[in-house]
Amino acid sequence: MRSFDEVARSGSAGRGAPTWSLVGRDEEFLLTRRFLRQAAVNGGALLISGEAGVGKTALLDAVGDAAAETGTRVLRAAGVEFEADVSYSGLNQLLFPLYDAFAELAPVHRDALRVALGFGPGQPPDRLLVSNAVLLLLRSLATARPLLLVVDDLPWLDRASSAVLGFVARRLVGTSVGFLAASRSQTAGFFELGGIPELELQPLPPAAADELINQRFPGLAPAVRRRLLSEARGNPLALLELPTALSGPQRLAAASLPAVLPLTRRLQTLFASRVAQLPEPCRRLLLLGALDGTGELGVLLAAAGEHDLDDLEPAERDQLVRVHGNTRRFTFRHPLIESAVVEVATSGELRWAHSALARTLVGQPERSAWHLGEATVGPDERVAALLEQAAHRILRRGDAVGAIASLTRSADLTPDPVDRGRRLAQAAYIGADAGGELTNASQLLADARRASPGGSLYATTAAVYLLLNSDGDVRTAHRLLVGAIESGDHGYRADDHALLDAMHTLLLLCFFSGEPALWEPFFAALDRLTPKAPELLTVAAATFGDPVRTAQAAAGRFDAIVAGMSDEVDPTEIVRIGIAAIYLDRLSDCRDADWRVVRLGRDGAAPARRHLGVLLHLCFDDYHGGRWDEAAELAEEGVRLCDEHGFRFFTWYFQYIQALLAAARGDGEGSDTLTEVILRFAVPRGARAAEFYAYHVRGLNDLARGDHESAYQHASLLSPAGTFAPYAPHAMWACLDLVEAAVRTGRHTEAAAHAAAIRDADLATVSSRLALLAAAASAVAAPDDAAEELFEAALALPDVERWPFDLARVRLAYGERLRRARATAKSRAQLRAALATFELLDARPWVERASNELRATGLAKPRSVTRSTVLTPQEREIAELAGSGLTNKQIGEKLFLSHRTVGTHLYQIFPKLGITSRAALRDALAALGDDEASEPDEAPTP
Repeated sequence: MRSFDEVARSGSAGRGAPTWSLVGRDEEFLLTRRFLRQAAVNGGALLISGEAGVGKTALLDAVGDAAAETGTRVLRAAGVEFEADVSYSGLNQLLFPLYDAFAELAPVHRDALRVALGFGPGQPPDRLLVSNAVLLLLRSLATARPLLLVVDDLPWLDRASSAVLGFVARRLVGTSVGFLAASRSQTAGFFELGGIPELELQPLPPAAADELINQRFPGLAPAVRRRLLSEARGNPLALLELPTALSGPQRLAAASLPAVLPLTRRLQTLFASRVAQLPEPCRRLLLLGALDGTGELGVLLAAAGEHDLDDLEPAERDQLVRVHGNTRRFTFRHPLIESAVVEVATSGELRWAHSALARTLVGQPERSAWHLGEATVGPDERVAALLEQAAHRILRRGDAVGAIASLTRSADLTPDPVDRGRRLAQAAYIGADAGGELTNASQLLADARRASPGGSLYATTAAVYLLLNSDGDVRTAHRLLVGAIESGDHGYRADDHALLDAMHTLLLLCFFSGEPALWEPFFAALDRLTPKAPELLTVAAATFGDPVRTAQAAAGRFDAIVAGMSDEVDPTEIVRIGIAAIYLDRLSDCRDADWRVVRLGRDGAAPARRHLGVLLHLCFDDYHGGRWDEAAELAEEGVRLCDEHGFRFFTWYFQYIQALLAAARGDGEGSDTLTEVILRFAVPRGARAAEFYAYHVRGLNDLARGDHESAYQHASLLSPAGTFAPYAPHAMWACLDLVEAAVRTGRHTEAAAHAAAIRDADLATVSSRLALLAAAASAVAAPDDAAEELFEAALALPDVERWPFDLARVRLAYGERLRRARATAKSRAQLRAALATFELLDARPWVERASNELRATGLAKPRSVTRSTVLTPQEREIAELAGSGLTNKQIGEKLFLSHRTVGTHLYQIFPKLGITSRAALRDALAALGDDEASEPDEAPTP
């Protein structure tokens, strides 16, 4: 015999209970265990309530089994609807195992109990007599060992048993008898609670619901899992049953899910039976409401025709829906009731409802087209075309799943095989490029090829993404797409969506290849677009392809594009603008829009590929802006999403960020492991861009470890000293690494040559960060008599505070040069500023290097710089205003600064305070203390 605590520690949720049976119910199990411990000593009663399917029975079973393991005798019963009119049927279930013990009662009580429970003849006994007999029986048996009565489905217990058990439950104090029952919330029954304590089971919280469905159905596609989680709303039974009602392809997202999910037989028993009993007018109104999905009474009544709001009263009385007169809306009490309404409807009723809604929603083309599609039985090109148009609008809003569903239904209704194949291919492209479910995209592509074997540009573009994310290589994907573009019948029209999508895909393929020759077909096609190429495509080609030579001329045009980004809602456009911004160092201008897509993606409303794209852009900006902790979190999210959605090719993006952070923070071994993974993936696939990224990280890692020869070799792999290889834009990011490594290995000629190449390329005009790197490269490569002036010029450049790690590295290099020149005081100032930033970033190799340099100046123990000492008075004022809730524009108006300048200061303030968001400003400032002095504005800041 074990104690309750021993049972709990063993993790028992009942003998043979599945591991998932009590997921998310630790607190409730703890409370019921406490009740059992008390009841075993002093008796007591507890009622567990909750909505249908919330897990009451599972908890009862687990608690009952746990009690049995402690030596408690457990008696069980459950209310049954068809026995509700049979007197004492519930009591019979409960006490039947105790029949032999009836003999121990006094004759009057023994006979009353036997007659009541149908074990002997006689006149029906008085109910009070039966109640006392049961109470005496239980008290007597509990003297030997504790007793627990477990009653499920209490509302369906017959009236007589309910009365007796209510009497008993309120008189158990002082015994060793516990009474534990379960009742569906807001369901009337015969049992009188009479002050019995109640534990109401709530739906599972999101994390527990996610754990439950993952344990039981680990193979669900992420988008399907998100949909089921949304529909189930934390109801455990729904989470366990809804997936089983889906087909295999639907679970894998290889087939689209219906607008209203189907119910299993078990769920139908709980929900559909209640709906089926409603009057027909009421069911018709509910059907319109379920299919409309908005809850707007105006739409419901406009579509209802002869029916009116009074017809909803039976559903209200049965608590299936709530009508909110003040907001003119109605809601189903649970999505499963909504599903049940659709489940019990006939095909004719469904077509009637869809047709009525299509007529009512004629002013809302997307919704009207969808309802028309559902109401249409045979091929209909007019409806198919409306659905295709709706798909384009849905996609611009960022709903790739909705666009795919609309195109798929459009294809189903398309009479012409060629048009049907084209629409399916477009759906496949959206799924592969944006939707995030590659299995579904692959199936759609196969369907498209069966419908129209000739193929289409969308089909090839979709095939390219599928190829990349399997074991295909970049050159093969490039050859397929170029061939499709050059042989297409699009006439190079600049308004052809399939052509433009293919061109943006080709742009990425050219970048991935890192081979100048592969860019030639892209630019040939770009020049042929009529009447002219779209501005974003042209600008992205200049800033993303070979920015060393073409970015300067396109920078102003990009700024004009990004100026209108605040109102952009299309995730595809947001990602494409971000691509154009990467090597211009303008990603900070895209942050607000990027975060909108991230939030949509986390909510399951944005395409996975677009979610990945903006995550990468935020990672880049976070790394350069000193928000390294956030960069690490977002990179981890990116790797997870790539794994979940099958985007294998794009994992290296985020591994690059992780490797970069590992190198900068001193985890050299971890960084090497990650770059080795990237190279093993990239080399056989011809993804030279990924190789360049890996070499950049390895060069930085070598510098961190002091292996300057290896650093030089790795930096040279991006581009040899004195040159910038064409179409290898990442060489710009490693330009200072190469110069520093060259100087430290005695290659002064190569260092000077590369510094000159940087000046000749005029990188300083591209961004303030590249201006800092260019000026610093000249200073590092310069002879001692010219270095100080060049370093000072670099530090005096505008806006360089936005790039804390780069700026600190420049200060470190300057401080080292000053120390060797015996300018000790100046050297210490630069080294202290560098050390402060390195400490805040936790850039350990550079902390050690700066500390060693400071010791070499004569400081026995360099002072560790606190956060407060690196905030200037102006920064402190801006931080306090931002922490109070003011926007950048409002702060600028108060301090007579532009909102961009305010933003620049905040980008510097966040890493100094060790935070990543405005929401954390107030607490961070409070931690500084009002009495801590700030440095003067003219002092060097990291």
